[in-house]
Amino acid sequence: MVDAVGKHPDFDAAAATLRWMLIHMVEETARHAGHMDAIRELLDGEKGLLLNPDRARGAPDLRRSLPAETYSQGVTFNVTADAYARFMGQYAEPLAVQFVELARVRAGQRALDVGCGPGALTAQLVERLGADAVAAIDPSDPFVAATRVRLPEVDVRSGVAEHLPWPDDSFDVALAQLVVHFMTDPVTGLREMARITRPGGVIAACVWDHAGGGGPLAVFWRAVHDLDPDAPGEADLAGAREGHLAELCAAAGLHHIEPGTLTVGVRFATFADWWEPFTLGVGPAGAYVAQLDKPRRDLLRTRCAKLLPPPPFEIAASAWSVRARA
Repeated sequence: MVDAVGKHPDFDAAAATLRWMLIHMVEETARHAGHMDAIRELLDGEKGLLLNPDRARGAPDLRRSLPAETYSQGVTFNVTADAYARFMGQYAEPLAVQFVELARVRAGQRALDVGCGPGALTAQLVERLGADAVAAIDPSDPFVAATRVRLPEVDVRSGVAEHLPWPDDSFDVALAQLVVHFMTDPVTGLREMARITRPGGVIAACVWDHAGGGGPLAVFWRAVHDLDPDAPGEADLAGAREGHLAELCAAAGLHHIEPGTLTVGVRFATFADWWEPFTLGVGPAGAYVAQLDKPRRDLLRTRCAKLLPPPPFEIAASAWSVRARA
């Protein structure tokens, strides 16, 4: 089926997916060759145009910086806060409760939420510390705006983990929930978190267990690979396998590294409640669904339904975690 101008309705989503795949391949090649800085000099402006082609019209400067809504790994989060909440927020909200306990956040501390998204973890920090003791940052403009609306008294900024806009020793605790695997350079990002944390302060991070099959998207990716064995997934992302998050922390120079796991459960009344968020275009899973034509999307939907138990059912989602010292 095509629209009035002869374009397939899934064309834009497929084109966006191809664009981020191309950028990811270029950056991965550059990273392994040790020329990341040089390639960024050439690609930063081009990325903005590739990921946002409408910006090309009347844009004289091709060397503008990486758009805030884009992670360099090739995963776009230029989606509404509501879309993210329906897709991942249902897991992130209960995870945040456990994560602040892991970090042993307590009254009197100042805390930074790195990659805050729409504010799930930020809200937990405010509840324990007060808004004036909490700051947050995220590269996604929609998420920054949503967090500012949700928590108007918090210092919420637009930016990336690798270049945190705060002075040395500004915080007692720096946390990154479900973020390290989307950082351009995870070691640099963790090192920056240590820089803005006072000596002896706490650095904590967590990433879904995508490699071990314990994450919230395990059934989805299993169904994808049953039908499309060569499809990309999330198992190879930074921190997604057991022990890797601790390795990254060690490489960043952190001390007293304590690895662990966090697990939450989310209940779904119907299969549709589980499936519909995958159609919202959020993250690698959403991008994969977006580039499928209707027959292949229906086939994937059917395969997922066969792999899941009869509704209502609960999805248990586990994340690798680490607590360390700056």
